[in-house]
Amino acid sequence: MAVMFERRNPVTGEVATTAPTATIADANAAVDAAAAAFPAWSVLGPNARRAALSKAADALAARGEAFVEAMMGEIGATEGWARFNLMLAVGMVREAAALTTQIGGEVIPSDKPGCIAMALREPVGVLLGIAPWNAPIILGVRAIAVPLACGNTVVLKASEQCPRTHALIVEAVAEALPEGVVQIVTNAPANAGEIVGALIDHPAVRRINFTGSTAVGRIIAKRAAEHLKPVLLELGGKAPLIVLDDADLDEAVKAAAFGAFMNQGQICMSTERIIVVDAIADAFVEKFAAKVGSMPVGDPREGKAPLGAVVDRKTVDHVRALIDDALSAGAVQVNGGEANGVLMPAHVIDRVTPAMKLFRDESFGPVVGVVRARDEAHAIELANDTEYGLSAAVFTRDTARGLRVARKIKSGICHVNGPTVHDEAQMPFGGVKASGYGRFGGRAGIDAFTELRWVTIETQPGHFPI
Repeated sequence: MAVMFERRNPVTGEVATTAPTATIADANAAVDAAAAAFPAWSVLGPNARRAALSKAADALAARGEAFVEAMMGEIGATEGWARFNLMLAVGMVREAAALTTQIGGEVIPSDKPGCIAMALREPVGVLLGIAPWNAPIILGVRAIAVPLACGNTVVLKASEQCPRTHALIVEAVAEALPEGVVQIVTNAPANAGEIVGALIDHPAVRRINFTGSTAVGRIIAKRAAEHLKPVLLELGGKAPLIVLDDADLDEAVKAAAFGAFMNQGQICMSTERIIVVDAIADAFVEKFAAKVGSMPVGDPREGKAPLGAVVDRKTVDHVRALIDDALSAGAVQVNGGEANGVLMPAHVIDRVTPAMKLFRDESFGPVVGVVRARDEAHAIELANDTEYGLSAAVFTRDTARGLRVARKIKSGICHVNGPTVHDEAQMPFGGVKASGYGRFGGRAGIDAFTELRWVTIETQPGHFPI
């Protein structure tokens, strides 16, 4: 009989779900099962894999009510956030299905007479996907969909904070795929380190993808490096949204409010710093304050407010500490208020400077800092003054200017006149600096989850110097 662990609802404190506490033997067994399924799945034709993944997308879509219930209970999500997660995740599986016939190669001209030289992309084996809780369906699916399309088998290491949500993904996908191709490992928080370590160490695991904090990403990268196993890391962020002096302020306000407070700011791409040029800063802050003031927080089970719960009280305490540090150093609170348990209102803190923790530390909660810049050059300097580099945005009515500024921002993603929160299945998603390396999505995902091999065929007799 498996030992179970409990995940409690952050809003009510009641037990939301229970899940098996995996042992190292359980983790190894999951990898062994995926490894056993690899030979047959890896040689399956592209259209057969496409059909299976299309069926998996349908199976995911059919579990809408179960996903909403699980996400509400486990992480305090709103129904809207849960259904958006499912919609995008289903699209990701359909996009992965479409990629099965795009895993091509090339013939490369050879200087050797009669030599046909080819570059071939082939599946690598068992892939380990480690997904977080904050966008659990999107990120759980992203961890496995393209790897499966490429002919790999996968093990999903579920988040301890949403084990049922992640288990629902695997149940749906497993319904459509051959036995053993997709596996899941759930573990209690106390033994996360040893389980992840065992999964990384297993010789059948050939690559790892991880989405989560930069601190944990460093640990995973070091452990994988001991085995020379490639890792795709999508880590933390401190996304800047630059508002230049010629920006459409109404559009900038809408995008900033969405980017900062969608899912209570618990998104890796969340707008954490709004960098506004002095000339229009007062006007922007006035409009932004009014917009954020119209966005109350409420019980996600009632579905009456745009903002719901954060994942735990630790998040509330962390965000509060960042706000208090900024206010003590001269920043000004424009919006905000006391939290009611894990229901924390949206906070806007003006006149944030690089000396404050709110400028540097990822909040991953419902707070955004407004930073005032002297001019465009200073705004770019402030945007790049961070260890992170995932997403960014710039607002200007001059699109050529916007592109020029975007090219100067050190981030994996940058949007001109759009929010920092933007994801599509076919786009190359990932960051630079402490936000990680490698790319999910589309053809970039194929590169990440296949091995590139050089294969030659000689068509003429050989001539050798010895």
